[in-house]
Amino acid sequence: MSDGAARTPTRGWIGHEVLTIAARLLLAVTFVWAAWHKVLEPAEFALTVATYQILPLSLINLQAIGLPWVELIVGVMLVAGIWTRESALVTVGMNLMFIIAIVITLHRGDEIMCGCFASADAGHQIGWDLVLRDAGLLAAGAYLAWAGPRRFSVDALLSRRREVTHEES
Repeated sequence: MSDGAARTPTRGWIGHEVLTIAARLLLAVTFVWAAWHKVLEPAEFALTVATYQILPLSLINLQAIGLPWVELIVGVMLVAGIWTRESALVTVGMNLMFIIAIVITLHRGDEIMCGCFASADAGHQIGWDLVLRDAGLLAAGAYLAWAGPRRFSVDALLSRRREVTHEES
């Protein structure tokens, strides 16, 4: 058994191929879509981050500039299947952060716009539906991190190439 196959759980079930592709595409589209407006309008996103009243003012601009690029890069990497496990773990961390921020804000009774995919003016008001949505995305990321790269990914291609090179040695 190769090194790559040993790390891939329940390797033989074809359903994992379908589920990992679906999870990769769901997360990729979600994070690229979420990043798009934020990358184009960082000042607007900074105001949205500030409305959560969680971060100190000194970190709001860093969050507003850095987070969208992380979302965009991770989304692109998931589309291609590059560093699939690592990218999935980043989405898990981001979704956990989003869930915590929304729950804190809901607990305080604040009624603010999410800022997830658009400006505050065009956004969605935070609520428990967003917690559930982000929990679903977190679950998709956790599954993808657990299942690892499958067929139809750059990771799988590189793994097969390493196996062939190793066998020739």
